Amino acid sequence: MPIRSNRSLASILLALGMLSACSPGTSIPTSTPGPSTLTETPGPTPTALSTQTPGIGVDPAALHGLNIQVWHAFSGAAESVFADQVAQFNAANQWGIVVNQAGYGDYTTLFEAVNTAIQSGGTPDLVSSLPEQALAWNTSGLVVDLSPFLNDPTLGLGSGGGADFPAVFWAQDNLGGKQLGIPAQRSARFLFYNKTWAHELGFTNPPATADEFRQQACAANAFFRKDADPQNDGYGGWIVDTDWQTIYSWMLAFGGGVLDGNGSYGFQTDPNLAALQFLKTLYDDNCAWLAVDPTNPKDISHGPYIDQFAKRLALFVSGDLAEVPMANESMSFQKNADEWTLLPFPGTNGTGLVTYGPSYSALKSSPEKELAAWLFARWLLSPENQSKWVNASGLFPLTNSVLNILGQFRSASPQWEAAVGYLALAQGVPQLASWRKVRYLLGDGADAIFETNLPLDQIPYTLAEMDSMAKEINTK
Repeated sequence: MPIRSNRSLASILLALGMLSACSPGTSIPTSTPGPSTLTETPGPTPTALSTQTPGIGVDPAALHGLNIQVWHAFSGAAESVFADQVAQFNAANQWGIVVNQAGYGDYTTLFEAVNTAIQSGGTPDLVSSLPEQALAWNTSGLVVDLSPFLNDPTLGLGSGGGADFPAVFWAQDNLGGKQLGIPAQRSARFLFYNKTWAHELGFTNPPATADEFRQQACAANAFFRKDADPQNDGYGGWIVDTDWQTIYSWMLAFGGGVLDGNGSYGFQTDPNLAALQFLKTLYDDNCAWLAVDPTNPKDISHGPYIDQFAKRLALFVSGDLAEVPMANESMSFQKNADEWTLLPFPGTNGTGLVTYGPSYSALKSSPEKELAAWLFARWLLSPENQSKWVNASGLFPLTNSVLNILGQFRSASPQWEAAVGYLALAQGVPQLASWRKVRYLLGDGADAIFETNLPLDQIPYTLAEMDSMAKEINTK
């Protein structure tokens, strides 16, 4: 049944004082060194030069037999595809480059491993890291500006440069004209929305505004209140989700954000307050509810909540694009044939959608290794390789051109197709190295609001505390 929380208000300070999920893990890296016998994936391959290129100043012939280290934190199907693609590249790349890859269990562990390597002088040549992590290394001048490689007439991306990438992906790694990385993987959190049930409740269109969202969420709760069972009176509506991307998206939908306009953080604004008070009012009015995460029974505020969605206990849930296959499996298991889709978060100022994920950044070494790292990253982004990546991960296509060869995948996943259609509305995250820690304040602040059942007039103090902590983190 839904959980209505009544915890002591005093615990808000404790909740805000902790940066959840910031401690490094203990995962052991996995490695795949050396060449393999697999065949290369067909795709555009640059022509090897026998002389130095003007922008890069390296003879590609000097790359033969060169070993480079690539570190990442891919997992699941993405990790498997990446290992296969490393093997394919090693088997057939025309330059004779050998890629050695090491995988880490999460991005915090990867970040700490690179920091340790920096101290010992054994850094990887290419890292698939979160953009804010590359920004931290860039403050010490360790990240390669990829602009000369991008613009090279033979070994670059061609006359269009980064134009084949959605603008929001490309801009995330561009800092003051320097390209500190190129996208490796991107996802976003969406609202999972049951169109069939909404139609039965009397709604012909998905909610486009906060008011329409409230109407539909409350109508779903009213459906459960019609019967004689008081145990289900809290169901329906939206399951409260305090993931930082969800809260950030709601803030953007209300015209808010996380920056103050002067390059620093600013949570304590009227739009952000309106967003959080809107969500808390939904909860107070039983149009949103807290549910136990089956993977972590002690956690009453985080997802995924796919099973509840499939059981028609919630008209809306929040989830990552990667969870679409899980949702389809759960719907099938529940024998639920309802039509459903993905939506951005509706507000009073349009919609909110935050895209996030790792990028390939080259760390400074020798000119030859930097070129080799670039050539491998460039090869990974060919349409054929990207097609395999999308099919395995279910995440966003990183280039527009790959859409032309994803016809079967697109037709089999209308929810994915809908998500891609919203990319033009998406925004990235702040280009601040401290974001790797500050982002958790969004979730911690929302946890404090819902888990303590905080009154609406106390929410401004939560935002003020978030501001104070963000400024403290940003100065360290």
